[in-house]
Amino acid sequence: MPALTTKNNTILVTGANGFVATWVIDALLKRGYTVRAAVRTEVKGQYILEQYKSYSETRNIQVYPNLPQETAFDDAVKDVDGIIHTASPVHLGSGEPSEIIEPAVNGTLGILKSALKFGASVKRIIVTSSCAAVKERQETRTNIDETSWNEFSIVECEQKGKNAHPLDMYSASKTIAEKRAWEFVAEHASEIKWDFVVITPPWIFGPPLQEVTSVETLNSSNMYWYKAVFEGNFFGANPETDPAHGWIDVRDAAEAHARALEEPAAGGERIIVCAGSPWVWQDFCDISKGVDPKIHTIRNTFNTAKEHRILGLEYRTMKEMTDHTLAYITKKGW
Repeated sequence: MPALTTKNNTILVTGANGFVATWVIDALLKRGYTVRAAVRTEVKGQYILEQYKSYSETRNIQVYPNLPQETAFDDAVKDVDGIIHTASPVHLGSGEPSEIIEPAVNGTLGILKSALKFGASVKRIIVTSSCAAVKERQETRTNIDETSWNEFSIVECEQKGKNAHPLDMYSASKTIAEKRAWEFVAEHASEIKWDFVVITPPWIFGPPLQEVTSVETLNSSNMYWYKAVFEGNFFGANPETDPAHGWIDVRDAAEAHARALEEPAAGGERIIVCAGSPWVWQDFCDISKGVDPKIHTIRNTFNTAKEHRILGLEYRTMKEMTDHTLAYITKKGW
């Protein structure tokens, strides 16, 4: 299957000012790739250029502002060798499920349609999905792998509408967007010259590279982490038992995307990337105070055998992630 075998390539990264995308860009630039960063506005683009100033001066990073519409990526996909699509709504405050589901689906299908029409040089497309599309919110079982799909959240949104749990709205958006992407690839298999990879991380934490001016402007997962560790605010969850999910350091999630561009065996695969499972909020509270977390009896574990076989990641520990995030927060003076 097509893979990028040299660093003399240009990679389009969507949602380039986001939590994961900024670290993806960092990983790509350090490898020697040229990055085309797609953002919503010129202002967001200027921050990217300043963040990677040494690369922008050598033209290794280019900014493409775009609007949230189906044809937004038509120009951006031209003359690129790979695409990493991270852009998707991640807020948990939607009114109707459609307010988060439709942008996620339209954005994912939009990049694929643009690549099909105008991406003549594209070899591989990587989409960032989520373990929210793999595991049902209240499901408890071991060895959850890439064959699993979160159908529960879709049904919840269909039946309850705006009264569905915000996490089910988010999960449904990731599940439906990913399913539609795989369907699109299958429907156009005879026309497509590139291959397709999906990376599915769980909760993502770690020091941000994106622009953050206050705790309130942190990305959602880091905001929850901050509130839990510094304020003891668990938003109604039990810190001893919730969320009993997986986690990954943002830098390892970014590395997974970069490796997925380069590993031939990644083509056509859905890959779970997870540093550990299950975790609960009390783990991070304990580690931040120098206390070892407890061993959990909760049976929620993700199977990362495929990732180890194809990508071979070496994950940062929970303590490393916590220490580096605390250092970031200290530097911010919060």
